[in-house]
Amino acid sequence: MLSSSLAWLPEEQWLSSAAAHQVRAKRFGEPFTERRMKRQKHPIEDFLFTYYTQKPGQLYRWHPGPGVVLSGESATERRDWKFYREVVDESTGERGYTVDLEAFAQTRTEAIRFANIILAGTATRAANFACFGLHEWAMAYKSADNGIRHEYLPLRLGSAGTDAVVQEHKIRCTHFDAFRFYTPEAVPLNELQPTRETQRDLEQPGCLHANMDLYKWAYKLTPAVPSDLVMDCFELAWDIRTMDMQASPYDLADWGHRPIAIETPAGKAEYVRLQKDFADRAQVLRDRLLAVAQSLPLPQT
Repeated sequence: MLSSSLAWLPEEQWLSSAAAHQVRAKRFGEPFTERRMKRQKHPIEDFLFTYYTQKPGQLYRWHPGPGVVLSGESATERRDWKFYREVVDESTGERGYTVDLEAFAQTRTEAIRFANIILAGTATRAANFACFGLHEWAMAYKSADNGIRHEYLPLRLGSAGTDAVVQEHKIRCTHFDAFRFYTPEAVPLNELQPTRETQRDLEQPGCLHANMDLYKWAYKLTPAVPSDLVMDCFELAWDIRTMDMQASPYDLADWGHRPIAIETPAGKAEYVRLQKDFADRAQVLRDRLLAVAQSLPLPQT
């Protein structure tokens, strides 16, 4: 991209945006860091920093996205940031730094291609709003023999009550990264048997985990993805994780969360209503992410 076709941001403008982003991100990241120092756990709020691979310090870094040049003395630190390059204003000789899309695409080719496949494929499928969050219950099935993933949380209905809910429902999870945590006895109860290879064929836009994973694709495509979009995806994933655990078999009363009792008709109705709201939010973000992924200059094969 020629320097003349790039948008130059003055230092005071982009520093203000970077500071605002840090405030937004640290609201989530700093409590996690403090808990880690104290060796404390949180069943909801730790998830986005432990299950996903981006750490708080990486989330705090602000990126403007493609086509923007950051000018001024403060921008010089980005000469050492991965996937940034220096550019010179042809008319003034001013120097600045911008995302190096060509280098990023060359290095992350396979990740970009897979993101395109997942994002585009998921958007074209019909949403399933009849799963009722039973993936979490399947992860705790036969806990008397297997234990539970969150060993410091009690089961709201106990072990036998949790098993009964699993046995009384059809389970049709489409998301491999949820399915892979099922207990051995729960695996054959799932109507589908997702694998990493079939992920591109099964993911659908009603799935809570597929919609949480928009955050994963956002940070995997960073710095090509603007940080405001990364945070939009992060906050959606945060909200979904909260609901996901409320609908789980765990008792979160000590953590200030009431249950969504999916074993009851009222609980199912509430779950579906929230699930549909999340799907609507996710579709907007999925479209924005897909536009970024499709714009990246992949090498010809």
